[in-house]
Amino acid sequence: MKILAIDCSAGAASACVWQDGKVLGECYTNVKLTHSQTLMPMVCGVLEYSKVDLQQIDLFAVTAGPGSFTGVRIGVASIKGMAFAQDKPCAGVSTLEAMAENLRVLDCTACCVMDARCGQVYNAMFEIKDGRICRLTPDRALSITELAKECAQTAAPVVLVGDGAELCANSPDFSPVHARLAPEPIRFQRACGTASCAARAAEAGTLVSAEELMPVYLRPPQAQRSLKRRHA
Repeated sequence: MKILAIDCSAGAASACVWQDGKVLGECYTNVKLTHSQTLMPMVCGVLEYSKVDLQQIDLFAVTAGPGSFTGVRIGVASIKGMAFAQDKPCAGVSTLEAMAENLRVLDCTACCVMDARCGQVYNAMFEIKDGRICRLTPDRALSITELAKECAQTAAPVVLVGDGAELCANSPDFSPVHARLAPEPIRFQRACGTASCAARAAEAGTLVSAEELMPVYLRPPQAQRSLKRRHA
């Protein structure tokens, strides 16, 4: 099975072609440019370099959230368009679960975290042992203080991964927590992690159509929250 996977849920963006557990090609940037400018050129490039035509793709995958509202919308819309045109299935992958793939070779508790602004982070915790990833919590939005208290009770070594990892590591709340910061090359979510999660979704029979693929925000956009406060 050939999978085209993309991620643009935060500042970094990437595109990957995956076949039967092997990354045929991947493009990755972390230069803070607008994803609407960089994403499709990366998709075209990785398909060209991998010698794979779009028509040969069996499954289209995207990190559907949580993350930047704009980035998630761009990624989901791009995958929906390509999958609809090819009449192929889709996989909407948790951004937090995709980044846990970066730590698969470690025995640890993966604290996957993204900056959610407004004093909160998006987070999910995963136990990784002997190359297997087991989810410990659902995807959620919570304060850094709450997350630090939870991590302090974890027996296994805690590794912070994601674009909110450094934010947590530098927070005074995390001072009592013996947490390690993932090295920069594996700190941010990548499309290859998205593809790996999508392959498991295919095995589990949880794929969706292009029409059914939807973003997952975890909380309302800032505009809706501001409007609600004004009405209150």
